[in-house]
Amino acid sequence: MATKEKDLKITLVRGRAKASKKQALVLDALGIKKTGSIVYHDNSPTIKGMLAKVAHLVSIEGNK
Repeated sequence: MATKEKDLKITLVRGRAKASKKQALVLDALGIKKTGSIVYHDNSPTIKGMLAKVAHLVSIEGNK
């Protein structure tokens, strides 16, 4: 369940080695460093676009 302040709970479920260079940069911008790490973000169009690029690497919980 996501926190009240943030709408999305994003977990890295696959390793960064499977990501292209651009996808690794998106993960850095989201603040995700290691497999299993969890970050919380607002449900904004910018974040949704970033998540679309790395959807195969992350798990998203919350108000999609």
